[in-house]
Amino acid sequence: MGYFTQTDSYLFHQGTSYEVYKKMGAHIVTENGVKGTRFVLWAPNAQSVDVIIDPDGNESHHEMKRTADGIWEVFVPEAGSGDVYRYAITGPDGVKRLKSDPYSFRYQLRPDNASVICPLNGYKWNDSSYMAKVDNTAVIENPMAIYEVHLGSWKKAYKSEDDPDGFLNYRELGDQLADYLGYMGYTHVELMGICEYPFDPSWGYQVTGYFAPTARYGTPDDFRYMIDRLHRSGIAVILDWVPAHFPKDDFALGRFDGTPLYESADPLRAEFPIWGTYAFDHGKPEVRSFLISSAFYWINEFHIDALRVDAVAAMQYADFSRTEWRPNIHGGHINLESTDFLKQLNSELTQRTKGYLIAEDSSIEQGITNDIHIGGLGFTLKWNMGWMYDTLKYLSYDFYDRRHHHGELTHIADYAYTENFILVLSHDEVNVGKGSIPDRLCGSYEDRINSVKALYAFQFTFPGKKLLFMGLDFAQDSEWDYSKPLDWNLTEDPAHRDVMLTLRNLLSVYKEIPVLHHDSKDSATFEWITKNFADANVISYIRKNPWNYSGAVLVICNFSPWHHNGYGCGVPIDGDYTRVFSTYDTVPGQGGPEELGGYPVMHSEHNWCDGKPFRLSYGLRPFEVVIIKLPE
Repeated sequence: MGYFTQTDSYLFHQGTSYEVYKKMGAHIVTENGVKGTRFVLWAPNAQSVDVIIDPDGNESHHEMKRTADGIWEVFVPEAGSGDVYRYAITGPDGVKRLKSDPYSFRYQLRPDNASVICPLNGYKWNDSSYMAKVDNTAVIENPMAIYEVHLGSWKKAYKSEDDPDGFLNYRELGDQLADYLGYMGYTHVELMGICEYPFDPSWGYQVTGYFAPTARYGTPDDFRYMIDRLHRSGIAVILDWVPAHFPKDDFALGRFDGTPLYESADPLRAEFPIWGTYAFDHGKPEVRSFLISSAFYWINEFHIDALRVDAVAAMQYADFSRTEWRPNIHGGHINLESTDFLKQLNSELTQRTKGYLIAEDSSIEQGITNDIHIGGLGFTLKWNMGWMYDTLKYLSYDFYDRRHHHGELTHIADYAYTENFILVLSHDEVNVGKGSIPDRLCGSYEDRINSVKALYAFQFTFPGKKLLFMGLDFAQDSEWDYSKPLDWNLTEDPAHRDVMLTLRNLLSVYKEIPVLHHDSKDSATFEWITKNFADANVISYIRKNPWNYSGAVLVICNFSPWHHNGYGCGVPIDGDYTRVFSTYDTVPGQGGPEELGGYPVMHSEHNWCDGKPFRLSYGLRPFEVVIIKLPE
């Protein structure tokens, strides 16, 4: 065989070649003393394949040779970095199709879509001290406050008539994001829409380049700089990744060699009608090698810390968005091939790399974050969509009507420990007619702004990791538009700036208090105090370690505009209780710790309350959430 060896071929066709990108695609090499590019392609049903290179406007065609196992190869002397190329693939139907390279490390800027020859590596990393500390087995115990960002609309800068998008370069974004996230106190950033995609309104969830950062913001090395800069600031990076489906663009993966290659040949499994996309055939070994290699690529070659796997439910269910569907061999609706793929992906990636996987999953299946050996899928974390829906729904009700829906809020604790959850307030909740978060809450403008602060305090004190979409940190009051920058001018408005400063305080407290971020599936770390005070819109609970109250905190949440003078809350032990956070701390004249000369201290009374032997009195203000340390 040629450049692609027998071992390469065996692993690829077994679905176990996890770094096949190092051989597939276009690689700059020197062969027999001649420098050029070796092209390798999988197109088993093609009659012929040519590489068309257009380095300076003059096309050159180079015929590829086919091996017995459907791999095509050719070495092209002098072809090098920056050269644009496509594959001309003649299918079994005799039709010639122009395709970009599925394994390309770089593509042209849309609307152009050809591949660009690009070295695999060469960037000099400066994040060695950060990378030395990375441990994917310690994720559950560590703080995780994620800032979800769409780079194209985080900030813009008009540059010239030739650059109407106003996109910032990855390097500019890296510097500015690192500074902002460091100021706020976030621990992680999640990047939407990085894998190359042609259609801006898809936000990057219809991918055509699984091994290339989008050219909208610069080159692959520009993107490496961004990750490097964030890591040097102590910020971990999560990448959105879409292994469920891909778009039908003629130049991309669909009907790649004239036949269903990456998608299923079964018409009842080949598409997702809800998105108008093809569904990956996860039962095909070569597709598994392709996708798992993509995951390895981002983690190994770009130092990405984790991948958020999009649309896990679509992969799990054979009937997802389909009126007609193919049952599995047992007659059920679980897609067994996709489920096996997810298990293989999680197992191999966490064992062989420093990365881990997060499931964006709306299914009702249990065990998404359970170990594979006990029947789980092996994800490290899962988005808690139920927390998001239930909490926002409760807060949308009129204050007086909430008494009839109080159980929708407290029910959240019933499933809080069934998975390793991330509590998300994501982009899904602020687009396509849903409005902004303040718009969805109840009351006057002032009530809604204060409710946002209470919402965030509830989120950061409830069990689970945390995620906020960009703009939510200062309560942007317009719906997110992917084509426009955030309304950063709102940070100069006192009310919106107060939301941002409250969140900044909250992030600091969340990271400093272990019981708030040492998450696990142990329900003993959460204890209700006031669960049924429905008429007052008030709940309270204790976050603790599983064995005792050492380091524990009491959280009291008032979701109403009513002042509860001398609010009595049951507590388990006697002593001095210290308030370490209030949503009023950043409001001038409201008794924050700077005004009081320190955190206020309260002493409990010997008086049974809420089923506890002691009582703590607190003047609970409208929409106030407080975090109170228990006596040591």
